[in-house]
Amino acid sequence: MTHGAEVAKDFPHVKGPRRQVIMMQSRFNPKRWVAVLGRQDLPTDGIEDYCFLLAGALRDKGILLQSMRVSWAQKGWTVALRDLWRDSVAWRGRWVVIQYTALSWSRHGLPFGVLVAIAIIRLHRGRCAVVFHESSPTDGRRIVDRLRVAFQMWVMRRLHGLAERAIFTVPLRNVSWLTSGDNKAVSILIGSNVPQNTTRRSPPLTTDQEKTVIVFGVTGLPETQREVEEITAVIGTASKTLSKLRLVVVGRGSTEARESLAKALNNTDVALEVLGVLPADEVAREFKRADAMLFVRGPVLPQRGSAIAGIACGLPIVGYRKGHISEPFEEAGIEWSMWGDRQGLVLGLIRVLSDPARWTELHKRNLETQELHFSWCRIADRFAEYLGGVS
Repeated sequence: MTHGAEVAKDFPHVKGPRRQVIMMQSRFNPKRWVAVLGRQDLPTDGIEDYCFLLAGALRDKGILLQSMRVSWAQKGWTVALRDLWRDSVAWRGRWVVIQYTALSWSRHGLPFGVLVAIAIIRLHRGRCAVVFHESSPTDGRRIVDRLRVAFQMWVMRRLHGLAERAIFTVPLRNVSWLTSGDNKAVSILIGSNVPQNTTRRSPPLTTDQEKTVIVFGVTGLPETQREVEEITAVIGTASKTLSKLRLVVVGRGSTEARESLAKALNNTDVALEVLGVLPADEVAREFKRADAMLFVRGPVLPQRGSAIAGIACGLPIVGYRKGHISEPFEEAGIEWSMWGDRQGLVLGLIRVLSDPARWTELHKRNLETQELHFSWCRIADRFAEYLGGVS
């Protein structure tokens, strides 16, 4: 295949004069990066979605991002690292962007394999950047949990030391182990894995028309029961003030929580619909039909892709905060309640769904926040600026 034909194949979605410009840029100054992923997460893989959407946005800037998976869970570490050794020979001088979470590189959260991977890539003269999708370990009370936390902290520090660039998906001030004035670290927030919808909408009517609240994802054990209790208590209590309330639960964990949700809402007037895991465009359709998002999986933080999906669709969010509001969420359309204040969530949901002015304000703020901080075009700009200048 000629280079021109190869480039044409890489840009199927770009048409007209812009396509010709990109092809010319790629012919004379091609930039080809590699994203390296660990184990695939099922039934959906947020990091795989992240790389796919980032690649699409980078293509418009003349940068080709190819994904390569170190399939240690299927092939075993020996074969997977042998494949990486073979493939990485061709990456000399390219940016190789390693995607890090502890469990993507270890079954038990001891991700030593990612250090071997970065050593192989460096040996073959690839330019290593690491995207830290996790910037702090998950705490635990048991001795084994504390040992796991200590090991993960050591791995993250070593990764940071070995990488030429370190990219964090949260503001740098939230990364406690970074030293002040770190000159290799940058914050680039994640975008939504659900297609954005920045069309202006009208607020729900204040009459007896049915209003829909959506929940995107339910965490697995041991958090499932707490989240089900939070969701049903807030919706059930709010339904005493808001007539004709409909709850839609979609995404990972929703099917598993169906029975508990139905049982808890059995004596209420809430209409329940559980949809399970859907393609991204169908999730976006459900967001378009909804009037508000309820978020109880934890505090709303920049690494919460499900919350960012609500922002990408301009949907007002009712959710928790813990301590200060992390930037750029202070600009977003979120009706906040302090962590653990369930009654605050009830009052916030009632306010959002009964006050057209408040709903419109939050809707507008989310659309603006999406364009300023979470659009994939903006994210690709940040990557191109930070890693620019090399092929």
